[in-house]
Amino acid sequence: MNPLPEPTVSFSLTCKSAAAALDFYARAFGAVELYRLSPAPGVVPHAEFMIGNTRINISDEYPQGHAHAIPEGGLAPCVFSIQVDDCDQAFARALAAGGSPLSQSRDQFWGKRTAMVKDPFGYRWSLNQHLEDVPPEELLKRAQAFMSEGAK
Repeated sequence: MNPLPEPTVSFSLTCKSAAAALDFYARAFGAVELYRLSPAPGVVPHAEFMIGNTRINISDEYPQGHAHAIPEGGLAPCVFSIQVDDCDQAFARALAAGGSPLSQSRDQFWGKRTAMVKDPFGYRWSLNQHLEDVPPEELLKRAQAFMSEGAK
């Protein structure tokens, strides 16, 4: 029996090499592997890992099962956000593990410090450090100011 409760929504990543991805996520984000089905060395039809309190499924590409990896050089249309204690430190760790920078660390008007990396498999990861709680009315003012600055 699985000791972890089933989440309402779960997701699965598909990579050319799930084994390499598991290694990257451990080094970049501190992921903890729960288990790996590996009928042969380097072959991973299914594995599960945790980043913080989130369980993620992963597999090798399996076109017969409609599981396609992002084409080399491609970019996922979705972004995975990770809440971190120190955005700059998390960003440096992800880059040292082999991630590519998409946006440098910076403070955002919505009260977070963020950075974004692309992993070697085409997935985008936003690293988010909480700086302050911004009430809705203040958030609206800041968003309007931000958008008016961008229009110049």
